[in-house]
Formats: sequence, structure tokens, C-alpha cells
Amino acid sequence: MNEVRIDQEGQPVRDLQETVDRKTDSRPTPPPEVRRRYGGRLFALLALLLLAGGLALGAKRFYSQQQQVADTAKEQHDLVPSVRVATVEPNSGIVSVTLPGTTAAYSTASIYARATGYIDKRNADIGDQVKAGELLASLAVPELDDQISQNEATLKQLQAALDQAQANLKLAQVTWNRDTKLVDQGWATQQQGTIDVQNLKAQQAAVGVAQANVSAQENLLRVLRQDRSYASVVAPFDGVITQRNVDVGSLVQGNTASGTFMFEIMQNDVIRVSVYVPQDSAFGVEPGIDATVRVPELPDREFTGKVTRVADALQTGTRTLLTEIDLANPDGALPPGVYCTVELKVPRKSQSVVVPADAIIFNRDGLQVAVVNDGKAEFRKIRETRDLGTKVEVDSGVQAGDQVILDPSVDLANGSKVQPQREAPAPSK
Repeated sequence: MNEVRIDQEGQPVRDLQETVDRKTDSRPTPPPEVRRRYGGRLFALLALLLLAGGLALGAKRFYSQQQQVADTAKEQHDLVPSVRVATVEPNSGIVSVTLPGTTAAYSTASIYARATGYIDKRNADIGDQVKAGELLASLAVPELDDQISQNEATLKQLQAALDQAQANLKLAQVTWNRDTKLVDQGWATQQQGTIDVQNLKAQQAAVGVAQANVSAQENLLRVLRQDRSYASVVAPFDGVITQRNVDVGSLVQGNTASGTFMFEIMQNDVIRVSVYVPQDSAFGVEPGIDATVRVPELPDREFTGKVTRVADALQTGTRTLLTEIDLANPDGALPPGVYCTVELKVPRKSQSVVVPADAIIFNRDGLQVAVVNDGKAEFRKIRETRDLGTKVEVDSGVQAGDQVILDPSVDLANGSKVQPQREAPAPSK
């Protein structure tokens, strides 16, 4: 049952929903054509609103992208990249050059036989240390001894003949001294005086011949005795015997064309080191510069010395300069004929600087580096003089103290703003 409400005046109050329903039911119902037209318009309006919303959304997104591109371009334009830099270092006034070398004895002599005979004694062998004048071997030369004996006897004969001629000369002189007074007084004929004078001259000539014969024989005997002295083979200087090709009883020939090679001796208290310096380091090499010699088989030993002599010209085939270093070797630790490395301290003829290899730029313009100058990258051409691996020596384009960019990017342009960032120093070991 419906409840009826009464207002203040005592009139019944109808329900609001009921009133509305009645009004709605009382409106006339539109025809079907009107309703279809109304639905189409509503659909078109909705489609137009959707299209307008899509266009607005697309325009907003396009504007947002354009704004992002502009912001990115401005950011890139205003961005100052941070680059790693290193300081160009000045080069020292001394270049350390390490080259292969060969040791040799200061003096070497090959001893040949000067006399022909058999080895009678041999006092030296390989590895023996000998002194100057020490007897190495003696030869038995019986034929030479016989010649010496024969010529000594001949010398005695000639000396006797000289004595006889001198006696005859004295007799002729006495005779002439006596007869010259008799001839002057007329007691002797002039013929006798002439005979005495000519006899005196003949005896003088005989004495001269006898003296010449004695002198010639003495010279011949001196040569034979000198040849006999060659039978004693002695050391020409202090050294060590490195070769021996004879033994007791060996026959040796003493002629100059095919003399027998007997010994080889080397002076090893001073060692001569030969090294060939290439052209790029040869200028500045001169006598007196310091040198250090190292042998791989003696890792705990270094031999120090100075350059003693330098060839005046480079060898045309190798473009190298022959350089020699003399080293004192009193204990014989450094043997001749070994491979070694020689470190030379060569004074520089021209000043240069050292640039890290990471800073080198190679392109169609040649070798360049990028230098930070007033906050901008400045490209400079350089000229390389020596490649040290991780570093490069250059003599133009940069100077000591310049800040060069390490590993520059490919898009780095000349004049670009950069923010230098120094490399952290390597940790000490």
C-alpha cells in the first residue's frame, strides 16, 4: 500500500518519481526516421571529436619531439667534452743507445817459423799465460849450425890473411922510409925508390882487400847467427796462447812464402770492443763518451769504459760508424770474441721533446697532435725524429710544457672547446 503524505495545508503530497513518470509517459514518442537521423548525427559528432583528439595528440607529440631535438642540439652545442691530456716533456741532453758489439783482444799476433828445422822443445800450450820474451819453442837446426861453424872458420882465415897483409904493409913502409933517404943522397937508384913506393901502395891495397873480406864474412856470419836466433821462438808481448799448431818433433819451414804457423797469442788484459753505430745516432759519437758493456752470460757484471777511437766515415753499405771501446780486463773475466751489448751515452746535437704515442694523429695532413690552447683544441703538425714505442721524439710543432690530447676522438675539430683532464700518475712500484 502506498503511503500518502499530507503537507502543511492538509493537501496530499504525491511522490516525485511518480510525478516524473507521469510526465514522461505523457510526452509523445518520436517517429523512427527522426530517431535514426539523430543517431547518425551523434555518431558523426563522436567521430569528429575522436579525429580532432587524435590530431591534437599527434601535434603534441611532434612538437615534443622537435623540442627534444632542439634541446639535444643545444646541449651538444653547449657541451664542453672532457679530454685526457699529457704534458710534453723535454728530452735530456744525452741519448742512451744500446747496440750489439763484439769483443776482441787489444793485440793479436800469429807467430810463424823464421828458421827451418825440427821442434826440439815446446814450452807453451793453449791457454798458457806468457810474458814478453818468454821462450815458447826452440828448433833444432843442424844445417844452420854447420853453416855457422864453417863461416866462423872462414872468418878466421880471412882474419889471418888481414894480419899478413898488415905485416907486409908495415915491412913496405919501413923499407920505403929507409930507401927514401938513400935515394935522396944518391946511394940508391931512382928505380929502387919507385919500386919501394909501388910496393907500399900494393900492400896498402892488399890490407884494404883483406879488411873488406873480413867485414863481408862478419856480415854473413851475423845473418847466419840471426837466423839461428829465429830457432828460439819467443812471445812478442804479454798475453795468452790461443792456438798451437806444432809439437815436439814437428818439421817447420822458415821461408817467407810458406812459413809454418806455430802459435797465436792475444793480449787480453785490455779488451777492444767494436760496435757499429747507425746513422741516426752516429752524430755526436766521439772519443771520450761513456760506454757500458754487458754480456748476457754475465748478468751480474758490467764493464764500464769510454769510446777510444771512431772511424772518420760511415760505411756506405750499412750506413754505420765503426766505434771502438777499450776496457781494462785485469782479471780476464771478459774473453775476446764474445757477443755483447754496448750502451753509449751520446750527446744530442739538436734539442727535441717527447710526446706520448697515444697523442699522435695520422691523416692526410701527415703527423699531427691536438694541443689544448686557451680551452680549445689546436691541431699542430709535428716532425718525428725517433720512435721510442710508447713515446715519440719530435723536434718541431710542440714545445716542452704543452698539453696534448690523448686518444683524440675522430669528430674532434680544430678550435673545438675542450675540458682538459690530466691523467692520474702511475702508482709507484
